[in-house]
Amino acid sequence: MPVEFLSDEQAARYGRYTGDPSPEQLDRYFHLSDSDHALILPRRRDHNKLGFALQLCTLRFLGGFLTNPLDVPESVVRTLATQLGVTTATLPAYLGREPTRHEHQRLIRQALDYSDFEGPEVFSLIRWLYAQLELGDPRPSVLFDLATARLVRRKVVLPGASTLARLISRVRERTSTALWRTLSQQLSQDQTLALEALLVRPEDDPLTPLERLRATPTRTTAAGLVAALERLQAIRALGVGDLDLSHVPRARLEATNRYVQNAWAQTIARLSPERRLASLLSFVQYLERRATDDALDILDLLLTELALQGEKTRREQRLRTLRDLDQAALKLREVTLVLLNREVSDDQVRQVAFHLVDEAALRAAATTVGDMASEDDAPEPEAWLSRYHTVRRFLPTLLRTLVFEGTPAGRPVLEGLRFLASLEGKRQPSLKGAPQAVVPKAWRGRVFPGRGEVARPAYTLCVLHGLQQALKRREVFVSRSERYGDPRSQLLRGDEWQAIKDDVCRGLGRVHDPEIELTLLGTELDLTYRQVAERLPGNTFVRLERVGDHDRLSLSPLEAQPDSPSLIHLRSLVTAPLPNIDLPELLLEEHARTGFLDAFTHVSEGGTRMGGLAISMCAVLVAQACNIGLGAVAQPHVPALTLSRLSWVQQNYLRNETIVAANARLVEAQSRIPLVEAWGGGEVASADGLRFVVPVKTINARPNSKYFGAERGITYYNFTSDQFTGFHGITVPGTLRDSLLLLAGLLEQQTHLDPREIMSDTAGSSDVVFGLFYLLGYRFSPRLADLADLRYWRLDREAEYGVLQDLSRHKIDARLIARNWDDLLRLAGSLKLGKVGALDVMRTLGRSASLGRALAELGRIEKTLYLLHYVDDEAYRRRILVQLNRGEGRHNVARWVFHGRRGEVRQKYREGQEDQLGALGLVVNAIVLWNTRYLDAILNHLRDSGTTVLAEDAARLSPLLFEHVNVLGRYHFELSPSLAHGALRPFSQPDRPGEGALLEA
Repeated sequence: MPVEFLSDEQAARYGRYTGDPSPEQLDRYFHLSDSDHALILPRRRDHNKLGFALQLCTLRFLGGFLTNPLDVPESVVRTLATQLGVTTATLPAYLGREPTRHEHQRLIRQALDYSDFEGPEVFSLIRWLYAQLELGDPRPSVLFDLATARLVRRKVVLPGASTLARLISRVRERTSTALWRTLSQQLSQDQTLALEALLVRPEDDPLTPLERLRATPTRTTAAGLVAALERLQAIRALGVGDLDLSHVPRARLEATNRYVQNAWAQTIARLSPERRLASLLSFVQYLERRATDDALDILDLLLTELALQGEKTRREQRLRTLRDLDQAALKLREVTLVLLNREVSDDQVRQVAFHLVDEAALRAAATTVGDMASEDDAPEPEAWLSRYHTVRRFLPTLLRTLVFEGTPAGRPVLEGLRFLASLEGKRQPSLKGAPQAVVPKAWRGRVFPGRGEVARPAYTLCVLHGLQQALKRREVFVSRSERYGDPRSQLLRGDEWQAIKDDVCRGLGRVHDPEIELTLLGTELDLTYRQVAERLPGNTFVRLERVGDHDRLSLSPLEAQPDSPSLIHLRSLVTAPLPNIDLPELLLEEHARTGFLDAFTHVSEGGTRMGGLAISMCAVLVAQACNIGLGAVAQPHVPALTLSRLSWVQQNYLRNETIVAANARLVEAQSRIPLVEAWGGGEVASADGLRFVVPVKTINARPNSKYFGAERGITYYNFTSDQFTGFHGITVPGTLRDSLLLLAGLLEQQTHLDPREIMSDTAGSSDVVFGLFYLLGYRFSPRLADLADLRYWRLDREAEYGVLQDLSRHKIDARLIARNWDDLLRLAGSLKLGKVGALDVMRTLGRSASLGRALAELGRIEKTLYLLHYVDDEAYRRRILVQLNRGEGRHNVARWVFHGRRGEVRQKYREGQEDQLGALGLVVNAIVLWNTRYLDAILNHLRDSGTTVLAEDAARLSPLLFEHVNVLGRYHFELSPSLAHGALRPFSQPDRPGEGALLEA
């Protein structure tokens, strides 16, 4: 195929039959109507009738004519021959006269009202292509499929594949050229010189300025934060941050940024001047946002670390003073006992007390206790106060570099920051008038030690502590930031919201009137309460207990579901025949069936695919997923496996979007295997986190002693369907609360699955999550561990629910929901359309804002419905448990694969961590698919051989098997002839490690 971007699969299916049409397609496209017969009737000879009918139906089915009109499935020929009353043996004679075939095509085009691809139709398609490229940046292969569908829909005879592909390439090239020209023309001469200078390497520096600015900081120290802020200042100094790029499709900017991020500076310098400047302009603006995120990440890490160190210091000091405190307390105890002794008269108390403890020692003991004992219940301020000297190292640069904004809830913190900024540069600044709203009760004694006094260290640390918390809640944000920006600014609003409001409501299954929604919810809640109350006496798993003044529900845990003898026997029958296989062979075998490695495209989106790329990609995936590095899979004498080749492939082909595209192919292939139908239809999913220690210096890891010990780590939060496939994964630093991630996974995943119910552990449970799930049409089913402490809510204040009357005493504020209903719909629509990230929204909604409280009220209705079903239905609880066990089983497979380097992630940068864990999820899916395929084949063999396979047993089989998959490599015990005769192995060359020529001994 002369056009590079077309895959072999696309070229093979374009305007051709790819197999036998389905019975429905035969009925729709290959049934000859009366008008068809009238059109065919003038053809006298049988072969002309059949050939004419084939071309007629082919145009109707494929949208074009075949170069060889006989290149059709046999089922099509038989279907048409039967309708015409002729034999299929006459068809080869139709190839004899080419002019006759062309004349037939002309008649068919006229009869079906098809147009040739010329003149107005070409112009119309070009305009359509320009419109698509103005809205976004679809890949050429996607544009090819969309353009093909449009031509078929408009009844235009499909041109040759190369003709259409060349047209698409030409339009894309012209669009890109025009865009680059437009962007480069926005630059002034000074801005142009500043951008060009990024690619020039100074004489005394091995790196260009661009390469230095691209490097993400890794040190989480005060000096590291200052360096990160200075990097941000250097990016801003280029002076292009204020240029407006809002007219450029976001996807186009993201593609450009990916290219500049990964390309060598010399490669960028060789681009055309307009493209080079436009690319640098887009990337520098992206780099400013990312550098802001990096600085704020370091700030968060640093403040957390300072608090931990301060608490450690406080405890150590406390331990060192315990002996003195104990001795002083014992002296005070002796005096106190004298005071309490009624046998000692009042006028003798002092004399007896001083006899036991002299006055000087008593005063000293009282002083010691006063100094060492704290009346403050909150030790946190004391822990922070010992870190002030560290904060002073970065605070001036922080206040000078970052401009913070905020919501009304964040106003006290902003006022405190502005006050601190006003103190900088003054030799003896006055703290009179320091804003006090930012100081919580726990800090007041230290911030305001006396009337009219303000302790600057305590005030400074208090404001920074408030800033850290407000940033997490997005009550304070930075405008030019990806992760710390204002999520509210991205919500649908105004005319944009009104224009699509009706469509959003239809898509979500919601109505504009909140009273209708609340009435439906109230009816469902009332009915559920009554049904559960009626069945409660017979529910042996549930106990209604009186604790204090109120009732509580207690739920007995589920017992393990026993394995039947037939299931145990079936598992032995299907697992024993599984072939032993090396992981690389498994990946290549699945690629041969699914082509999933073809989804890995070059970062520049060029179409050239070198020979052996699938082998190179397979090696890169094994190295990443097994955590063993490229050196372990490199082979110097295999061109596709040299270390330099693998490094280049990893840098240019392995990234999040290609991993997602490849994973989608594996998920789709899994769903087509018959055995999978017994496991589920893809409508149910679970989510859980897989945690990894990160022992290297990085800003994308967080401490948690429970999971990471003394180190820091990350969590790979992954989503598992009821078909055992992982359809999405999110890498987060530390152990972020699960509820923040649930919706992000469902809304951002890009497979063909559409899970409507998701299950998680208790950590994923919150009222806001239940509310959002309801609005978006999902069902949330967490496994709850603290059922007795949960509240049950009601809408009808007067309803009588029998034994559940006291349990349901909490009332929903329906008026709050009604007042905010339009905003709730707007929020749901913004999430559904991808206007705002679910993770950012979840951070902001759990607080005191009216919208967040309304969403929580709505969620309490849905949560109560869930709780009632949960305690009432044993099968429902077991279904949740089974699905969660599937997710845990995938984690076991992942741990088996990720065996290298003690199972620790050693990537320093966020992108590298995401790529490695994405590769791990992809490889686990490939293992699951391979296992499923072979389990299905073994079951079919057992059935064919007369073995009875019960459907309920097949449904409990699992493809999460891994002992037969070799991930450790193999040892070789042989020498090449040259080495056996005394030759030395080749030296590793610095520029091409592992390659060289054999040396004579």
